[in-house]
Amino acid sequence: MEAETLALAHEIDFSFWGLFARATLIVKLVMIMLIVASFWSWSIIVMKLLIFRRARAEAGEFDQAFWSGEPLDGLFEAVGPAPSGSSEKIFAAGMTEWRRSHRDDGGLIAGATSRIDRSMDVAINKEADYLRGGLTVLATVGSSAPFIGLFGTVVGIMNAFIEIAEQQNTNLAVVAPGIAEALLATGLGLLAAIPAVIFYNKLSADCDKILSGYEAFADEFATILSRQLDS
Repeated sequence: MEAETLALAHEIDFSFWGLFARATLIVKLVMIMLIVASFWSWSIIVMKLLIFRRARAEAGEFDQAFWSGEPLDGLFEAVGPAPSGSSEKIFAAGMTEWRRSHRDDGGLIAGATSRIDRSMDVAINKEADYLRGGLTVLATVGSSAPFIGLFGTVVGIMNAFIEIAEQQNTNLAVVAPGIAEALLATGLGLLAAIPAVIFYNKLSADCDKILSGYEAFADEFATILSRQLDS
């Protein structure tokens, strides 16, 4: 009897596709959901890593140009009113409002400083929305995927016990496939959640550093314009 049980267990396919094929519809849907969530998370992770790398490089290049001693008007003419870089957009927003704040006689309209600050704050907020886009998906996957996988595990084990009751047999060949399918759902949940949580924390910290750099630049730029106003 034991030899027959072992022989039957060896005949069962315990590969990923074999376990997936034997799983019930609910467990299959859970597995598919977790696989899709994992691929979605990794696509966001790769995209954000590239975006943040480009943002840091662009900010470094613009800082060199800004502090090179070139006149602000000349730098603005080179950048243009609608640049592509994030730091350039913040600079262009401040310079555009600076020029709009001049009257025809060369004087400044009252409240120019506050309007320039608000213009750059709006530009920073737009860049913040762009940089943070998709991070909520990572947070959602990281927090929900383990529970979704646990739901699939509960359903799979419940189905395994139902099969045991129907067959009146507790042999390994009867119990093992259902439990393996259930544990696979848990594994997929962790596979989706762990990278999402790790990279959410990393990317959130990187995003905050980049935005802090933008805010520091805006403050320095506002200080330079303030000196020109006072003079």
